[in-house]
This record gives sequence, structure tokens and C-alpha cells, in this order.
Amino acid sequence: MIDRSPPAVTEAELHAYVDGELPTDRRLAVETWLASHPDDRARVDAWRRQADDIRAHFGAADGEAVPQRFDIDQLARPERPWKKIAAAAALAAFIMGGAGGWLARDMVLAEENATPGFEAFTADAVEAYKVYVVEVRHPVEVTAADSAHLVDWLSRRVGYRINAPNLEKLGLKLVGGRLLPGPTGPAAFFMYENASGERFTLYCGRSNAPASSLRYAEGGPANAVYWVNDEVAYVISGKSGREQLHNVAVAAYEQLDDSRQKGG
Repeated sequence: MIDRSPPAVTEAELHAYVDGELPTDRRLAVETWLASHPDDRARVDAWRRQADDIRAHFGAADGEAVPQRFDIDQLARPERPWKKIAAAAALAAFIMGGAGGWLARDMVLAEENATPGFEAFTADAVEAYKVYVVEVRHPVEVTAADSAHLVDWLSRRVGYRINAPNLEKLGLKLVGGRLLPGPTGPAAFFMYENASGERFTLYCGRSNAPASSLRYAEGGPANAVYWVNDEVAYVISGKSGREQLHNVAVAAYEQLDDSRQKGG
């Protein structure tokens, strides 16, 4: 008997379908697959909504003139600061990338394309998550009730202005934070908790790595989303899946980037 069921579709193809990057023959195959696989159809619809939300939020930037400091014509100038070029590339990837495919493509990092320090820094962040989220009485050194002191104290110790993002729109309340030793010096650590008691953490510290868009890593005690901006690396950790961590990371990214641009 000949099996006439449609060939299996990979998750990578689903993301590419959302981003409009599939060739015609595979696009038709994916559409056939989705017609008989409602779970995958729901995932695709959710990814499209995320992409639409990001474009709606940042889409105004598409028509704006490129700031002089990011002008591509300046790339050849010897005095051009390379960290600014990297930051511009990361910002462009963040604004223009579709939420689904853009994040999925970064899940598995080929050795030659991996962000330097990605694995080590993320491992430290996940280890901190693993140690402190299980604590009942002492998960943090300074609680959210004293958040102004917490932010000032951590900013002084790490040597740059760092704010605790407000994630209440995502149902996450700040528990507090603590100072930790990081791979390149002091690291700031913030903990958040939702109504069901699930916890997420933000770990950040100095990094010599080039600026990067959001990178996803999964496995072990927690999953994580990592990025570098303006010589600071950030990691959001939690047990949730990619989509929820991505939402948390986008909310944190936006607020932290605004804070750095405004000087705190």
C-alpha cells in the first residue's frame, strides 16, 4: 500500500514558512501539512502574531533615516568604532527579524558563528538560576521593597547603570536581586516571579563579545535567552519554553536599551 500522507515538516521549515523564506514547492508542502495538523497550525499562528506585535511596536523605525553614527558609508573610515557597527547590526536584526524564524535560527549555533563567550556566560547565568530559584527564605539579597537601593547598589558594584526591567505586563513581579561573581567581573542578578510561583532571572555583566541579537539555548535545569549590547551581556533564564522566554527577553531588552541610551 502506498503511503500518500504528506511528508513530515520540520520545525525549521515552519519558522521559514512564517518568515516567507520557503521555496514554492516546500511552501505548498507545509500548507498541506498544516491543513491536517492543527497543533502545528496553532504554533504557526502564534508565531505570526508575535512577529506582527514586534513589527507593530518597532515598525516605525523602518522608515526613519539611518542615524549618522550607523551610516553604512562610514564603515570604511579608519576611525569608525567597530563596537558601534556591531551594535547597529544587532539592532537591525532585532527590529527587522520575524519573531519566529529569527529566534529559531539562533537556537543551534554553529561553532564558527557562535557568539564568543555565549556558552560560558549562559552557563554561569543558568547556574545562578539553579542555585537561587529554589530558595524560599533567601532567594535574593535585597528585596523588591527596596528596589531603588538595589539598583543603585548593583550599578555601583558592576560599574555601569543597570535597571531592573518592569515585567508586570507579563505577569512577573520583581522579587529582588543580588550581586554575583561573573566570568569577567561582578554580575547583577534579578529575580522575577509570576502568580503561580514560576521564577525567571536576569543575569548581566561586562563582556568583550561583539553585540548580538537574541540567542536561545535550551536544556539542563533551565532554558535561556542571551544577548550583548554596548559591552554588557544579558541572560534571561527560566524553565518555560522558547516563546515565553522570548517575550520576557524582548520586554527586558527594550527597557534596558532605552535605559542605557538615556544614561540610566
